[in-house]
Amino acid sequence: MSEKAAKADGNEDMSTINHHGSHAVGGHHDEGSYLAPKGGLVSTMWAWATTIDHKKLGVMYLAAVLTLFFLGGVAALAVRVELFQPTTMVNGKITGQVFQDAGGAVAAGHAIYNRIFTLHGAIMVFMVIVPGIPSALGNFLLPIMLGAKDVAFPRLNLLSWWVYVVGSVLGVVSIIMGGVDTGWTFYTPYSTSTDWDVYMRVVLMIGAAFVLGFSSILTGLNFVVTVHKLRAPGMGWFDMPLFVWAIYSTAIIQVLATPVIGITLLLLIFERLFHVGIFDPAIGGDPVLFQHFFWFYSHPVVYVMILPAFGIISELITVHAHKKIFGYRAMAFASLGVAFVSFLVWGHHMFASMGEMASAVFSALTFLVAIPTAVKVFNWVATLYKGSIQFTAPMVYALFFLFLFTIGGLTGLPLGTLSTDLHLHDSYFVVAHFHYVMMGGTIISFVAGIHHWWPKMFGKMYNERWAIVGACLVFIGFNLTFFTQFILGTRGMPRRYATYIPEFTELHQWSTYGSFILLLGFLVHLFVFIHSLVAGRPAPKNPWGGLSLEWETDSPPIEHNFHHEPLVKHGPYDFETTVPPHWDPKDYPIPASNFAAEKH
Repeated sequence: MSEKAAKADGNEDMSTINHHGSHAVGGHHDEGSYLAPKGGLVSTMWAWATTIDHKKLGVMYLAAVLTLFFLGGVAALAVRVELFQPTTMVNGKITGQVFQDAGGAVAAGHAIYNRIFTLHGAIMVFMVIVPGIPSALGNFLLPIMLGAKDVAFPRLNLLSWWVYVVGSVLGVVSIIMGGVDTGWTFYTPYSTSTDWDVYMRVVLMIGAAFVLGFSSILTGLNFVVTVHKLRAPGMGWFDMPLFVWAIYSTAIIQVLATPVIGITLLLLIFERLFHVGIFDPAIGGDPVLFQHFFWFYSHPVVYVMILPAFGIISELITVHAHKKIFGYRAMAFASLGVAFVSFLVWGHHMFASMGEMASAVFSALTFLVAIPTAVKVFNWVATLYKGSIQFTAPMVYALFFLFLFTIGGLTGLPLGTLSTDLHLHDSYFVVAHFHYVMMGGTIISFVAGIHHWWPKMFGKMYNERWAIVGACLVFIGFNLTFFTQFILGTRGMPRRYATYIPEFTELHQWSTYGSFILLLGFLVHLFVFIHSLVAGRPAPKNPWGGLSLEWETDSPPIEHNFHHEPLVKHGPYDFETTVPPHWDPKDYPIPASNFAAEKH
């Protein structure tokens, strides 16, 4: 019901104008929280399993992603423990078991290492980082930020959740059966030249990645239509929060790029089952063709991982600095620019297997990504300048992100340069660069976003000081773990090896120490969130003083998000001219700055 219609019907009393100038019309006054139980335990579980509420689906995605993140993290710790010393800790004599691979017999310790390494990579990439932010935070927040009651296709959203569950279960089953040793990229000939036992496990793991791709496509399609069709009255394209722009750009990549990896994995399964020569050179296939197909998807998917992170950081910096984002339109177009360029640069993963001209072209195209990315970084820094900065846990994480992602971006330059990449390729320098971008970028921002929207999602505040302690431990542990790997890479340590020469021992040990500090930081966060759910104080509607529409809903939101249909009257970052709705400086978990006194 529009504002004009309400007035025409003589129902102006149904139309309320909140104190920051945006209109709200209509009503669902009797609705309770979306978290309210629906009868008994069985009824509640069934209601969640069959729900089409985007918020419940977002929470279920969040729980699944964090559980799989824990499993992938345990595998990463196992890899670091194995690399603590130059020789394998488990060998064929101890286990009495010898495995076969394409190169012949290898010790059980090496085979176990390869399987754990593959487990870590496959879980973290396909089940955590790719779906994490869009499916969990995106599902929960996108409709609310747009002023909608739900996504465009709620039942399709439920289907995408169950497709994700099926894909994850297939991956876990392949692990229970013994795992695969191909690496998370499933490169041929590793994924085509194994014995029958491993043969079936590889098919299962590849099938899992194939099924998970459908979840990404369905989610991306839903988000694109939602952004186009369900924006609140008064919300134009350039009135949307930058998180929405980031999710929108991500959805475009998901819809366009994911079918490529689906077809590629289907061809790989077809080749394994029917022995048709596509990628396996032993039967007339071309393994480099697999790399082209795989990276044509997998490099755009790098930006499926990082673009939502950019959106989160944009929200955090402007809200916790209480300052209008610098260069809003440039930031919005930069998201689209990154999405476009991401389709042009897959060849930089293959400099060692392509001709000189093709390598030179892909090298030049690779540097184009730096332009929209640098726009974002400089605009974030400019937003912080003279801002009224609150050092909350989300802001601390946002500042850590700027540091870590900048290192990740700058270390990508020598990998995009032909003369240096040929020396650094397949070394630990690549491992460190990848983790500074993916974990230092995506995971750090994901955790920051959870802290930022936790009060809205669950209606409880958390212990701010312990959250900051956990953030500092994560930051220290992360840098100790991965910065040492840059040094290892420049000294010639190859990646994906279970053994190494003794000269690398000390750096590997420091990296392992860092991984346990990182674990400690995440355990602190786990304790903080559990304590919040059990004993946290009730969260106000707007604890941080934000202006976007999610801060106008209850904490946690009602089932249909808004008591009234919102009508947007200002931009999401107009802090200089608009007082945040429902905000009191006393709501801050730490003392507020002069901004509070000026506004109130």
